Amino acid sequence: MIELWTSPEAWAALLTLTALEIVLGIDNVIFLSVIVSRIPAKQAKRARQIGLALALVFRILVLSLLVWLIGLTRDVFTLRGIGFSWRDIILIGGGLFLIAKATHEIHAEVEAADDENAGATGGGAFFWVIVQIIIIDIVFSLDSIITAIGMAQDLEIMIAAVVIACIIMYVSSGPVARFVAEHPTTKMLALAFLVLIGVALVADGFKFHIPRSYIYFAIAFSAAVEFFNVLARRNRKKAIN
Repeated sequence: MIELWTSPEAWAALLTLTALEIVLGIDNVIFLSVIVSRIPAKQAKRARQIGLALALVFRILVLSLLVWLIGLTRDVFTLRGIGFSWRDIILIGGGLFLIAKATHEIHAEVEAADDENAGATGGGAFFWVIVQIIIIDIVFSLDSIITAIGMAQDLEIMIAAVVIACIIMYVSSGPVARFVAEHPTTKMLALAFLVLIGVALVADGFKFHIPRSYIYFAIAFSAAVEFFNVLARRNRKKAIN
């Protein structure tokens, strides 16, 4: 253990893997921010805490089951010449869940059909939010951890990188969630990102890899445009007042 902390290679692996885990965690933060915007602020904060705590637990648990995890990438059946592993099945299921959830939320926003439920305070609404967070945590954790296994050799480095990434996700999730809740157009943009991410997950499950750099560039560019739109609206309000 001491040798790891004094090894430059170990520190380089930790920094690289932490950065990668943070980037892969962006999807999780976006989903978390959108889903908790449907419940009151006090419950939303608790849901974020529970969701990210579960994300950390899932990642560490899966890391501790490396042999089982490696088996997830082995094909369990073949369809028209394409082999599907448990990882592929989970990615396809998670991607379809994201697409369906984001489409439902977009419909609710456009039709304003769920306004009466948007501020629901019942335990049922809170429980359903937690269930959705757990489902998507499992999907994102799997992809993240398989990447970690491919990049690092030592379990201690993987766990340290995951813990650091989850702490950063927790710190950033609050401001992101508040911003999404306060700006409806930003929420719509975030939902569109979720559809895009869902499509990428399904494509990965069918062995068609869409480089994540394309998706993250699209997210960054759209977020920058939306930032200037928000700034322009704020300046117009100040000018009117």
